[in-house]
Amino acid sequence: MDLLKLQEELREKALQRSRDEKAANKAAAPAAGKVKGPIIDFRYRPNTKSIIGGIAESPIFRAGLIANGVDIDEFYSRARTMPEIIADLKEHNVIKAVIVGRDAETTYGYKPNNPEIRQFVQACPEIFLGYYGVDPHKGMQAIRDLDAAVKSGDFHGAAMDPMYAQLKSSDAKMYPVYAKCCELNIPIVITAGPARYTANTVMDYTHPSEIDIVAKDFPDLKIIISHGAWPFVDEMIGVTFRNRNVFLEISEYEEYPGASDFLDAAKTILKDQMLFASACPFVPYLEAAEKYTTYGFDAETYEKVMWKNAARVLGIEA
Repeated sequence: MDLLKLQEELREKALQRSRDEKAANKAAAPAAGKVKGPIIDFRYRPNTKSIIGGIAESPIFRAGLIANGVDIDEFYSRARTMPEIIADLKEHNVIKAVIVGRDAETTYGYKPNNPEIRQFVQACPEIFLGYYGVDPHKGMQAIRDLDAAVKSGDFHGAAMDPMYAQLKSSDAKMYPVYAKCCELNIPIVITAGPARYTANTVMDYTHPSEIDIVAKDFPDLKIIISHGAWPFVDEMIGVTFRNRNVFLEISEYEEYPGASDFLDAAKTILKDQMLFASACPFVPYLEAAEKYTTYGFDAETYEKVMWKNAARVLGIEA
């Protein structure tokens, strides 16, 4: 009888300790609208005049921007000088910002922005991390260029856009890139948004089932899915849940239909695999960060999403 009583007392103490920890965690969470650093932004492009202008006039993006209600004049007004941008990031304790490259020259004539990314990284290497944009249609030359870019020290990862490459994520042309990333021990960002109004491509190219195949075939490759593969919300949650090497950011799509399930998953089954990303300059990074204080994360989850998970992906101390 005494043993049963002791067991009950120990169980009650454990439950009370758990309740106390949850209460303390909740109390330590940031207040709505009060951004609490540090922050690692896993999809960021500096809002310089050249970046803003390149996006606004791009045949890939312009129609989608206008359809989404973006005021092009206001978009241009977001441009800042590099010293202003760096000072602002430091002021708000953004410790790292991943600048994701793009090369869609073969399919859309969109020349790679890697040279400009290199300039950004060299301007502020303590914050900016370059992810080299790869066009898989360029074959082994693309692989050699990626290898040289990473070994130069200016790039710390790779990036591909299956939608703009007009290829499935698991297409054979993609596999040499994945293999090179494994060899170099670098992560890859796979951009998986719906690419609104972009001609000659289909959403099936970035369906989560394709990403599942890649994660299976390259278990040592850290894969970051950008934009959450929306609107395939449940499928993407499932693929991330079942693959320890898949990480997820949902920049721009946090408040789209169905996306609340992403946020629920971040609080539970994907607590260690969800990353913060702003998609700046499409969304100002501070505006995006402020939203994450309103999603009901406890302090532990907030820290993991805003920087600790990303630090683990990047191989830096948390």
